Amino acid sequence: MARKIRIRLVRSTIGTLPKQRATVRSLGLRKIGSSVEQEASPEILGMVKVVSHLVSVEDVPTA
Repeated sequence: MARKIRIRLVRSTIGTLPKQRATVRSLGLRKIGSSVEQEASPEILGMVKVVSHLVSVEDVPTA
């Protein structure tokens, strides 16, 4: 089973580059405070790295 991470939007996308806004939207985030759980694949981790100043990331414990 793959590792999961929880991504939360903590800063606004106003004033950011259009590419960064598109990355936030493609992660599944819309409003400040919204969160989504994603698989920790290299693609997702790369997207998180691009917008790391806008989001917070934490591991999701597996049961």
